[in-house]
Amino acid sequence: MKILTVIGNRPQFIKAAAVSPRLRAEHQELLVHTGQHFDDALSAVFFSELGLPAPDRELGIALGSNSSQTARMLSALEPVLRETASDAVLVYGDTNTTLAGALAGAQAGVPVAHVEAGMRSFDRTMPEELNRVLVDHAATLLLCSSSVAVSNLRREGVAGAVEVVGDVMVDVALATQPKARERVDLVRLRGLEPGGYVLATAHRAGNVDDPARLAQLVDLLCRMPLPVLFTIHPRTRRALEQVDLLGRLESAGPVIVAPPLGYLETAALLCHARALLTDSGGMQKEAYLAGVPCITMRPSTEWTETVEQGWNVLVDLDAAAALDALARERPAGRPALYGDGDAGERVLAALRLHLG
Repeated sequence: MKILTVIGNRPQFIKAAAVSPRLRAEHQELLVHTGQHFDDALSAVFFSELGLPAPDRELGIALGSNSSQTARMLSALEPVLRETASDAVLVYGDTNTTLAGALAGAQAGVPVAHVEAGMRSFDRTMPEELNRVLVDHAATLLLCSSSVAVSNLRREGVAGAVEVVGDVMVDVALATQPKARERVDLVRLRGLEPGGYVLATAHRAGNVDDPARLAQLVDLLCRMPLPVLFTIHPRTRRALEQVDLLGRLESAGPVIVAPPLGYLETAALLCHARALLTDSGGMQKEAYLAGVPCITMRPSTEWTETVEQGWNVLVDLDAAAALDALARERPAGRPALYGDGDAGERVLAALRLHLG
């Protein structure tokens, strides 16, 4: 088969690293990078660290509104599909890149496979939730991380074939975490001690595009009783600068502001953290896989199983609730919710079965 894989942001690079090398061993893959994450710290470093093949095409489409970005990606992908005569389009996750890839494939009559299908936060105000729903109803093959995702798709009556393959990020995490746990030096280089700090990330539009909510987020970070290593996304940095809040963060005693980090350094800092404070869906799951409590700065999550198991607490931007969550004891158990590290192979088998 000739597979057109469309990726564009950090979580998609990680997921593709579990699939693309296996895919290329049996099939022909054309890897297209839309450019949604264009900063080297969020893009190029992941290709080099994870052994992901270099993109065959780079579209260079970044910034702009969700509608503008998706429209430009669609326009750029249409001729690529036509020129390559691909047999299938493979997309990951819930970004504008995911939606553009799925729509381009579906409109061209090319089967679409969606990795991480069926995830739902049930909050349609989130652009990511709208993308998930639209992609799942456009897809020919829906590849799910868990049985909960399958139940969501059954309720919605999707037309495509549904398979549980597990989560491809588990494959990468299981391969990387042993090395990450050894890298205590990366923790101490930041002036931190293992178990004595909180790792924080924030980039969701609902938190950083609204100045009032952004101020709440800054207040929450500044009220943490432990040092907070805040790896700041370029989008978040711009928003903080626009409302003169970056200086407050940089001068706050508990907060250490750092640029975006590569996968290995992030994994090392996550594995040795007391807790993760985030609004990222992918990082919630990475925290669960690392056995690190997660405090999610959102009122809902698509990774509901992590909440049910007690490893993830939804606090929105309530600083008092975040402090309570930080003080909680770690749960005793941590079941393998998202597979055993063979999801990449199962993705390949499902592509072979349904689209080959």
